Amino acid sequence: DFSMPEKFDIEYTGEDNQKHRPVMLHRVVLGSLERFIGILIENYSGNLPPWLAPMQVIVLPISEKFYEYASSVYKILKDQGYRAEIDNRVESLSKKIKQAELAKIPYMVIIGQNEEQSKTVTVRKKSGQDLRNIKIKEFTGLLDDTIRNKKINP
Repeated sequence: DFSMPEKFDIEYTGEDNQKHRPVMLHRVVLGSLERFIGILIENYSGNLPPWLAPMQVIVLPISEKFYEYASSVYKILKDQGYRAEIDNRVESLSKKIKQAELAKIPYMVIIGQNEEQSKTVTVRKKSGQDLRNIKIKEFTGLLDDTIRNKKINP
């Protein structure tokens, strides 16, 4: 590296008693890793597979009435080690879904009256496909399979 010694004003005194600027050799382990992650994000346009996404699941209750059941679903997901969040904001469901889509979260778990009564969840995949009224255990099995087998497009 020719620029680093100059930036840090590094010099040494040579056999000729003159000041010389060295050539610096250095390694950066994280530099190549950071470039690789950047390439991945750019290649997938931020649509990372669930096993690599910073947030795998977001729980979206459709209104305040369903916060309790949504919180219990969220707790199950967190207890099983998934990277999950819950969106308890007082916003319309369509706005919550839009924000989750913009954040490129692979799975949205939607909780409403039908889900609460039947103790199930509705899952919307990032692809737009909906899985309606499935048991939470069935969903976590699907998520486990996707993560374990490193599936790209679940």
